[in-house]
Amino acid sequence: MDAVRVALLREVLAGTEWLGATRRFAGVLRGSVVTHGGGLLLVGTPEYEPWHLAAHLVDEAAWSGTPELAPTLVRHHARPADPAHLAVGPGRIEAARRGETLLVVAPEEPAELLERVHGARRAGVTVLALGAGGGELAAMAHDTLAVPEGAELDLDSVQHLVSAAAGENSSPRVRGGFRDRLSRLADILTAPPAAPW
Repeated sequence: MDAVRVALLREVLAGTEWLGATRRFAGVLRGSVVTHGGGLLLVGTPEYEPWHLAAHLVDEAAWSGTPELAPTLVRHHARPADPAHLAVGPGRIEAARRGETLLVVAPEEPAELLERVHGARRAGVTVLALGAGGGELAAMAHDTLAVPEGAELDLDSVQHLVSAAAGENSSPRVRGGFRDRLSRLADILTAPPAAPW
């Protein structure tokens, strides 16, 4: 989803709780990684790996000038032969320490993942959760954004909103930058026609 589509999605969601909730959660994420100097680990479940969120956070980190937002994607089925950025396995969660942030994107809560998250929290890692909510993961997390089944938005759409908000609020942008111009263009294209006088 590109910046124009995110802007359109935000317009459709105007007046709902989703915009405030995703911006709040993105602010917590950004605040955690910037305060502690980075160390963002991103993990899903064995059946659901948040590839798109990882890619969008890397982009937002570059565009916003906030390198701390670029995550390390932790994969359950990583192999040593994979490229370096895809070869980080779940042992990295166990090695995480105070000052690092673990963002868990989990539509379900496998026991093995919960054990690793619990261990990371005990080691002083800040745990943030994005998923169905209400389960053990939400109880372990320092902050959570629930996307219950049957909600107006699916987990993928919420991830797009969170990543965009994490980047846009990270630091003052230079006026006239590419993303500012793109945002203004999206506003113009989606604005209702002017009323005739």
